[in-house]
Amino acid sequence: MPDPAERQVYLARHGQTAYNHEGRFQGQQQIPLDDTGRAQALELAERAVPYGFRALWTSPLLRARETADAVAARTGLSPIEDARLMETDAGEWTDRPFAEVRAEAPELFDSFAAAEPGFGFPGGESFAEQEVRVEAALADVMRGELPALVVCHGMVIRAAMHPRMGSQGLAFTRVPNAALVPLDPVAAANAELGGGAATTPS
Repeated sequence: MPDPAERQVYLARHGQTAYNHEGRFQGQQQIPLDDTGRAQALELAERAVPYGFRALWTSPLLRARETADAVAARTGLSPIEDARLMETDAGEWTDRPFAEVRAEAPELFDSFAAAEPGFGFPGGESFAEQEVRVEAALADVMRGELPALVVCHGMVIRAAMHPRMGSQGLAFTRVPNAALVPLDPVAAANAELGGGAATTPS
């Protein structure tokens, strides 16, 4: 049976960056939001208000922190940074265009794009490793004040939903920038996520 606390936790993907727009792996680099991403963050902040969030958690990566700061300015909450909520370490693919990597290693790139559970970035992190750290962070979120909003990354949302929804959770590999995703798997399956374009996580 799902933890009742899950029903009070929501995940938000950060606003768009130039890397999202260009199709480039940003991994754990400190990449800021672009103009579109800043507008998306403000729109997310407005959508967050009716939920009455009492806690705001965020990845410390700049794109997530800037998004969380927009929510904080609107809600009065103080963001809690947690490094376990960072995007996957893209290793040797960091800073490289998707098209270049796809041409060089098509099968491995397809494994990434399909969010296959056994995928690991060359010289970086595997999705399995990421799931462990993300689940540990969410356990702390659920032990804290609720309801809570967690501002994070596309593959963090995948890592959160995959154990809860199995193959159905892979639908959350490409959530829109600034989307709002319920952690509760039943609610997530029927949610209107909002946000911008569903750019590939990177």
